[in-house]
Amino acid sequence: MAHILIIDDEQPIRLMLRKMLESEGYIVTEASNGVEGIKRYHENPADLIITDLIMPEKEGTETIIELKKENPAVKIIAMSGGGKNKPDGYLYTAKLLGATQTFEKPVRKNELLDAIRKLI
Repeated sequence: MAHILIIDDEQPIRLMLRKMLESEGYIVTEASNGVEGIKRYHENPADLIITDLIMPEKEGTETIIELKKENPAVKIIAMSGGGKNKPDGYLYTAKLLGATQTFEKPVRKNELLDAIRKLI
């Protein structure tokens, strides 16, 4: 079964995504920021990465740049609630940096699962 790495600084979001994805049969690994996410990816490369964009230590955009530099074929879904700003700009930037798909938080379960099925 496919392996998905979730990188998000909000534990409730990670938990919600983990439960949703595991109920669909995916193997899930979690990380709370980009530094930890890249470490987890090196330990056990995932088939797909779902990353938040606004996080402490290493933001999602930096994480996307680093992962794409190492593996241009890596599939990444970027998500953002936008923080103090609207998420449009962050999501547009993530797409330019190589995110395969982007979603505004809160993400709709069916849309996310459809995107994952297409990418894996």
